[in-house]
Amino acid sequence: MIEVIVTAKQREAEDIYTFELARPDQLDLPAFDPGAHIDVHLPNGMVRQYSLCNHPAETNRYLIGVLKDPASRGGSFALHEQVFEGDRLQISEPRNLFPLAEKAKRSLLLAGGIGVTPILCMAQTLASAGEEFEMHYCARSRNRMAFMRQIAESDFADHVYLHFDDEAPEQQFEADKVLANPAPGTNLYVCGPAGFLDHVLQRASAHGWPAEQVHREYFAASPADHTDDAGFEIEIKSSGQVLVVPADRSALEVLEEAGIFIPVSCEEGVCGTCMTRVLKGEPEHRDLFMTEQERALNNQFTPCCSRAKSGRLVLDL
Repeated sequence: MIEVIVTAKQREAEDIYTFELARPDQLDLPAFDPGAHIDVHLPNGMVRQYSLCNHPAETNRYLIGVLKDPASRGGSFALHEQVFEGDRLQISEPRNLFPLAEKAKRSLLLAGGIGVTPILCMAQTLASAGEEFEMHYCARSRNRMAFMRQIAESDFADHVYLHFDDEAPEQQFEADKVLANPAPGTNLYVCGPAGFLDHVLQRASAHGWPAEQVHREYFAASPADHTDDAGFEIEIKSSGQVLVVPADRSALEVLEEAGIFIPVSCEEGVCGTCMTRVLKGEPEHRDLFMTEQERALNNQFTPCCSRAKSGRLVLDL
Protein backbone atom coordinates (compact mmCIF):
# COMPACT_ATOMS: atom_id res chain seq x y z
CA MET A 1 0.00 0.00 0.00
CA ILE A 2 1.12 3.54 -0.77
CA GLU A 3 -0.16 6.63 1.01
CA VAL A 4 -0.77 9.56 -1.32
CA ILE A 5 -2.17 13.05 -0.99
CA VAL A 6 -4.64 14.56 -3.45
CA THR A 7 -2.58 17.48 -4.75
CA ALA A 8 -5.23 18.62 -7.24
CA LYS A 9 -8.87 17.89 -8.04
CA GLN A 10 -10.09 19.38 -11.31
CA ARG A 11 -13.32 19.25 -13.28
CA GLU A 12 -12.51 18.02 -16.80
CA ALA A 13 -16.01 17.67 -18.24
CA GLU A 14 -19.57 17.13 -17.11
CA ASP A 15 -19.47 14.49 -14.34
CA ILE A 16 -15.73 13.91 -14.83
CA TYR A 17 -13.00 14.96 -12.41
CA THR A 18 -9.28 14.29 -12.48
CA PHE A 19 -7.37 13.61 -9.28
CA GLU A 20 -3.64 14.22 -9.08
CA LEU A 21 -1.97 11.99 -6.50
CA ALA A 22 1.54 12.34 -5.03
CA ARG A 23 3.48 11.09 -2.03
CA PRO A 24 3.29 13.35 1.01
CA ASP A 25 7.12 13.20 1.22
CA GLN A 26 7.38 14.19 -2.48
CA LEU A 27 9.45 11.10 -3.33
CA ASP A 28 8.93 9.40 -6.67
CA LEU A 29 6.05 6.98 -7.11
CA PRO A 30 6.60 3.48 -8.57
CA ALA A 31 7.16 3.47 -12.31
CA PHE A 32 4.34 2.43 -14.62
CA ASP A 33 3.76 1.66 -18.29
CA PRO A 34 0.93 2.85 -20.54
CA GLY A 35 -2.32 1.02 -19.81
CA ALA A 36 -1.57 0.53 -16.11
CA HIS A 37 -4.09 1.10 -13.33
CA ILE A 38 -4.06 1.47 -9.57
CA ASP A 39 -6.44 0.30 -6.86
CA VAL A 40 -7.79 3.24 -4.88
CA HIS A 41 -9.09 2.62 -1.35
CA LEU A 42 -12.01 4.97 -0.84
CA PRO A 43 -13.34 6.66 2.32
CA ASN A 44 -16.44 4.43 2.27
CA GLY A 45 -14.34 1.25 2.42
CA MET A 46 -14.67 0.38 -1.26
CA VAL A 47 -11.73 -0.41 -3.52
CA ARG A 48 -11.93 0.69 -7.14
CA GLN A 49 -9.52 0.58 -10.08
CA TYR A 50 -8.60 3.62 -12.16
CA SER A 51 -6.26 3.85 -15.13
CA LEU A 52 -3.31 6.21 -15.01
CA CYS A 53 -3.66 8.83 -17.71
CA ASN A 54 -0.52 10.95 -17.32
CA HIS A 55 2.80 10.32 -19.08
CA PRO A 56 4.83 7.48 -17.48
CA ALA A 57 7.85 9.78 -17.38
CA GLU A 58 6.08 11.82 -14.67
CA THR A 59 7.33 9.83 -11.71
CA ASN A 60 6.31 12.51 -9.20
CA ARG A 61 2.55 12.00 -9.66
CA TYR A 62 -0.29 9.79 -10.78
CA LEU A 63 -3.31 11.23 -12.58
CA ILE A 64 -6.65 9.44 -12.73
CA GLY A 65 -9.90 10.49 -14.40
CA VAL A 66 -13.17 9.51 -12.76
CA LEU A 67 -16.67 9.59 -14.26
CA LYS A 68 -19.51 9.90 -11.76
CA ASP A 69 -21.67 7.13 -13.13
CA PRO A 70 -25.40 7.46 -12.35
CA ALA A 71 -25.39 3.66 -11.91
CA SER A 72 -22.46 3.86 -9.49
CA ARG A 73 -22.51 1.50 -6.53
CA GLY A 74 -20.63 4.06 -4.49
CA GLY A 75 -17.10 4.19 -5.92
CA SER A 76 -17.18 7.15 -8.29
CA PHE A 77 -19.68 8.94 -6.05
CA ALA A 78 -17.26 8.72 -3.12
CA LEU A 79 -14.43 10.27 -5.12
CA HIS A 80 -16.57 13.05 -6.53
CA GLU A 81 -18.41 13.94 -3.35
CA GLN A 82 -16.13 12.92 -0.48
CA VAL A 83 -12.53 13.36 -1.67
CA PHE A 84 -10.94 16.80 -1.93
CA GLU A 85 -7.58 18.44 -2.48
CA GLY A 86 -5.38 17.79 0.54
CA ASP A 87 -7.04 14.50 1.48
CA ARG A 88 -4.95 11.38 1.92
CA LEU A 89 -5.73 8.04 0.28
CA GLN A 90 -4.26 4.56 0.17
CA ILE A 91 -3.46 3.12 -3.26
CA SER A 92 -1.79 0.03 -4.67
CA GLU A 93 1.27 -0.07 -6.86
CA PRO A 94 0.42 0.08 -10.58
CA ARG A 95 -0.60 -3.10 -12.38
CA ASN A 96 -0.89 -3.44 -16.13
CA LEU A 97 -3.45 -5.72 -17.79
CA PHE A 98 -3.67 -3.57 -20.93
CA PRO A 99 -0.07 -3.02 -22.11
CA LEU A 100 1.20 -1.67 -25.41
CA ALA A 101 2.58 -4.42 -27.62
CA GLU A 102 6.29 -4.35 -28.28
CA LYS A 103 7.69 -3.62 -31.73
CA ALA A 104 4.37 -2.66 -33.32
CA LYS A 105 4.63 -0.92 -36.67
CA ARG A 106 1.52 1.14 -35.98
CA SER A 107 -1.05 1.54 -33.21
CA LEU A 108 -4.75 2.29 -33.61
CA LEU A 109 -6.22 3.71 -30.38
CA LEU A 110 -10.00 3.80 -29.88
CA ALA A 111 -11.57 5.38 -26.78
CA GLY A 112 -15.19 5.59 -25.73
CA GLY A 113 -16.08 8.07 -22.99
CA ILE A 114 -14.01 7.71 -19.81
CA GLY A 115 -12.19 4.85 -21.54
CA VAL A 116 -9.91 7.59 -22.82
CA THR A 117 -7.80 7.49 -19.65
CA PRO A 118 -5.44 4.60 -20.55
CA ILE A 119 -5.67 5.51 -24.23
CA LEU A 120 -4.46 9.06 -23.51
CA CYS A 121 -1.44 7.67 -21.67
CA MET A 122 -0.70 5.44 -24.66
CA ALA A 123 -0.96 8.37 -27.07
CA GLN A 124 1.43 10.49 -25.03
CA THR A 125 3.93 7.65 -24.84
CA LEU A 126 3.76 6.78 -28.52
CA ALA A 127 4.07 10.44 -29.53
CA SER A 128 7.13 11.04 -27.35
CA ALA A 129 8.76 7.92 -28.80
CA GLY A 130 8.04 9.01 -32.37
CA GLU A 131 5.88 5.93 -33.03
CA GLU A 132 3.17 5.86 -35.69
CA PHE A 133 -0.38 5.89 -34.30
CA GLU A 134 -3.90 7.16 -34.83
CA MET A 135 -6.41 7.86 -32.07
CA HIS A 136 -10.20 8.10 -32.25
CA TYR A 137 -12.03 9.47 -29.21
CA CYS A 138 -15.82 9.16 -28.99
CA ALA A 139 -18.14 10.95 -26.58
CA ARG A 140 -21.83 11.70 -26.28
CA SER A 141 -21.23 15.44 -26.57
CA ARG A 142 -18.48 18.06 -26.26
CA ASN A 143 -19.37 18.92 -22.67
CA ARG A 144 -18.85 15.25 -21.74
CA MET A 145 -15.44 14.89 -23.40
CA ALA A 146 -12.54 15.11 -20.96
CA PHE A 147 -9.03 16.29 -21.88
CA MET A 148 -10.16 18.19 -25.00
CA ARG A 149 -7.92 21.15 -24.27
CA GLN A 150 -4.95 18.97 -23.37
CA ILE A 151 -5.29 17.03 -26.61
CA ALA A 152 -5.75 20.18 -28.71
CA GLU A 153 -2.58 21.70 -27.24
CA SER A 154 -0.51 18.52 -27.47
CA ASP A 155 2.16 17.77 -30.04
CA PHE A 156 0.11 14.80 -31.25
CA ALA A 157 -3.17 16.65 -31.88
CA ASP A 158 -3.01 15.90 -35.59
CA HIS A 159 -3.08 12.17 -34.79
CA VAL A 160 -6.40 12.46 -32.95
CA TYR A 161 -9.94 12.41 -34.33
CA LEU A 162 -12.80 13.50 -32.06
CA HIS A 163 -16.33 12.15 -32.55
CA PHE A 164 -19.57 13.33 -30.93
CA ASP A 165 -22.87 11.46 -30.92
CA ASP A 166 -24.95 14.66 -31.07
CA GLU A 167 -23.17 16.42 -33.94
CA ALA A 168 -23.10 16.16 -37.73
CA PRO A 169 -23.17 12.63 -39.17
CA GLU A 170 -19.99 13.17 -41.20
CA GLN A 171 -17.84 13.51 -38.06
CA GLN A 172 -19.29 10.55 -36.18
CA PHE A 173 -17.24 7.44 -35.62
CA GLU A 174 -17.53 4.85 -38.39
CA ALA A 175 -16.07 1.59 -37.14
CA ASP A 176 -16.16 -0.11 -40.54
CA LYS A 177 -14.19 2.71 -42.14
CA VAL A 178 -11.59 2.89 -39.37
CA LEU A 179 -11.14 -0.88 -39.04
CA ALA A 180 -11.12 -1.83 -42.72
CA ASN A 181 -8.07 -3.59 -44.15
CA PRO A 182 -6.07 -4.49 -41.02
CA ALA A 183 -2.36 -4.41 -41.79
CA PRO A 184 0.30 -6.76 -40.40
CA GLY A 185 2.11 -5.10 -37.51
CA THR A 186 -0.81 -2.78 -36.65
CA ASN A 187 -2.20 -3.24 -33.16
CA LEU A 188 -5.69 -2.18 -32.11
CA TYR A 189 -6.39 -0.90 -28.59
CA VAL A 190 -9.93 -0.19 -27.49
CA CYS A 191 -11.27 0.92 -24.11
CA GLY A 192 -14.66 2.14 -22.95
CA PRO A 193 -18.14 0.99 -21.93
CA ALA A 194 -19.38 -2.47 -22.85
CA GLY A 195 -21.60 -1.36 -25.74
CA PHE A 196 -18.78 0.56 -27.40
CA LEU A 197 -16.30 -2.30 -27.02
CA ASP A 198 -18.71 -4.95 -28.19
CA HIS A 199 -19.43 -2.97 -31.35
CA VAL A 200 -15.77 -2.30 -32.11
CA LEU A 201 -14.68 -5.87 -31.42
CA GLN A 202 -17.50 -7.29 -33.54
CA ARG A 203 -16.56 -5.07 -36.49
CA ALA A 204 -12.86 -5.80 -36.02
CA SER A 205 -13.63 -9.52 -36.20
CA ALA A 206 -15.77 -8.98 -39.30
CA HIS A 207 -12.87 -7.21 -41.00
CA GLY A 208 -10.45 -10.00 -40.18
CA TRP A 209 -8.34 -8.51 -37.41
CA PRO A 210 -6.16 -11.29 -35.93
CA ALA A 211 -6.90 -11.86 -32.25
CA GLU A 212 -3.27 -11.27 -31.26
CA GLN A 213 -3.42 -7.74 -32.71
CA VAL A 214 -6.55 -6.74 -30.76
CA HIS A 215 -6.28 -5.49 -27.16
CA ARG A 216 -9.23 -4.34 -25.07
CA GLU A 217 -10.17 -3.16 -21.61
CA TYR A 218 -13.73 -2.78 -20.39
CA PHE A 219 -14.58 -0.01 -17.94
CA ALA A 220 -17.97 -1.35 -16.93
CA ALA A 221 -20.17 -4.34 -17.63
CA SER A 222 -23.65 -4.23 -19.12
CA PRO A 223 -26.51 -5.07 -16.74
CA ALA A 224 -26.66 -8.85 -16.29
CA ASP A 225 -29.75 -10.96 -16.93
CA HIS A 226 -30.28 -13.28 -13.95
CA THR A 227 -33.60 -14.73 -15.14
CA ASP A 228 -32.27 -18.22 -15.80
CA ASP A 229 -29.69 -18.37 -13.01
CA ALA A 230 -29.53 -21.72 -11.21
CA GLY A 231 -27.87 -22.78 -8.00
CA PHE A 232 -24.64 -24.80 -7.90
CA GLU A 233 -22.03 -26.05 -5.44
CA ILE A 234 -18.44 -25.00 -4.86
CA GLU A 235 -15.97 -27.32 -3.17
CA ILE A 236 -12.91 -25.94 -1.40
CA LYS A 237 -9.98 -28.20 -2.36
CA SER A 238 -7.89 -27.58 0.77
CA SER A 239 -10.63 -28.48 3.23
CA GLY A 240 -13.19 -30.46 1.25
CA GLN A 241 -15.87 -28.02 2.43
CA VAL A 242 -18.85 -27.79 0.08
CA LEU A 243 -20.81 -24.56 -0.16
CA VAL A 244 -24.14 -24.05 -1.90
CA VAL A 245 -24.51 -21.00 -4.16
CA PRO A 246 -28.24 -20.20 -4.49
CA ALA A 247 -29.63 -18.84 -7.73
CA ASP A 248 -29.97 -15.35 -6.26
CA ARG A 249 -26.45 -15.04 -4.84
CA SER A 250 -22.92 -14.90 -6.25
CA ALA A 251 -20.15 -17.37 -5.50
CA LEU A 252 -18.14 -14.51 -4.05
CA GLU A 253 -20.87 -13.67 -1.54
CA VAL A 254 -21.09 -17.27 -0.40
CA LEU A 255 -17.31 -17.60 -0.09
CA GLU A 256 -17.04 -14.39 1.94
CA GLU A 257 -19.88 -15.49 4.23
CA ALA A 258 -17.94 -18.72 4.87
CA GLY A 259 -14.88 -16.70 5.89
CA ILE A 260 -12.89 -17.39 2.70
CA PHE A 261 -11.18 -14.20 1.57
CA ILE A 262 -10.75 -13.47 -2.13
CA PRO A 263 -9.37 -10.11 -3.32
CA VAL A 264 -12.06 -8.15 -5.14
CA SER A 265 -12.37 -4.75 -6.77
CA CYS A 266 -14.87 -4.09 -9.57
CA GLU A 267 -17.35 -6.88 -8.62
CA GLU A 268 -18.49 -6.96 -12.28
CA GLY A 269 -16.00 -9.33 -13.91
CA VAL A 270 -14.12 -6.48 -15.57
CA CYS A 271 -10.86 -6.27 -13.65
CA GLY A 272 -9.84 -9.89 -13.00
CA THR A 273 -8.85 -9.19 -9.38
CA CYS A 274 -10.94 -12.08 -7.98
CA MET A 275 -9.85 -14.64 -10.59
CA THR A 276 -9.89 -18.08 -8.94
CA ARG A 277 -8.43 -21.34 -10.23
CA VAL A 278 -10.92 -24.11 -11.09
CA LEU A 279 -9.67 -27.68 -10.63
CA LYS A 280 -12.82 -29.54 -11.68
CA GLY A 281 -16.16 -28.64 -13.20
CA GLU A 282 -17.24 -26.28 -15.98
CA PRO A 283 -17.71 -22.57 -15.24
CA GLU A 284 -20.29 -20.40 -16.91
CA HIS A 285 -18.11 -17.43 -17.78
CA ARG A 286 -19.74 -14.02 -17.46
CA ASP A 287 -16.64 -11.89 -17.06
CA LEU A 288 -15.30 -9.35 -19.54
CA PHE A 289 -11.71 -9.93 -18.51
CA MET A 290 -10.61 -13.22 -20.05
CA THR A 291 -10.09 -13.83 -23.74
CA GLU A 292 -12.12 -16.51 -25.51
CA GLN A 293 -9.02 -18.72 -25.55
CA GLU A 294 -8.63 -18.35 -21.77
CA ARG A 295 -12.30 -19.09 -21.20
CA ALA A 296 -12.08 -22.25 -23.30
CA LEU A 297 -9.53 -23.71 -20.87
CA ASN A 298 -12.18 -23.62 -18.09
CA ASN A 299 -9.43 -23.60 -15.45
CA GLN A 300 -10.34 -20.30 -13.78
CA PHE A 301 -13.36 -18.09 -13.23
CA THR A 302 -14.47 -14.84 -11.62
CA PRO A 303 -16.62 -15.65 -8.57
CA CYS A 304 -17.99 -12.10 -8.43
CA CYS A 305 -20.21 -12.67 -11.47
CA SER A 306 -19.60 -16.04 -13.14
CA ARG A 307 -21.52 -19.18 -12.30
CA ALA A 308 -21.34 -22.89 -13.19
CA LYS A 309 -22.63 -25.06 -16.02
CA SER A 310 -21.77 -28.18 -14.03
CA GLY A 311 -23.40 -28.93 -10.70
CA ARG A 312 -20.17 -28.34 -8.79
CA LEU A 313 -16.92 -26.43 -9.20
CA VAL A 314 -13.83 -27.53 -7.27
CA LEU A 315 -11.79 -24.42 -6.46
CA ASP A 316 -8.08 -24.23 -5.71
CA LEU A 317 -8.62 -22.55 -2.35
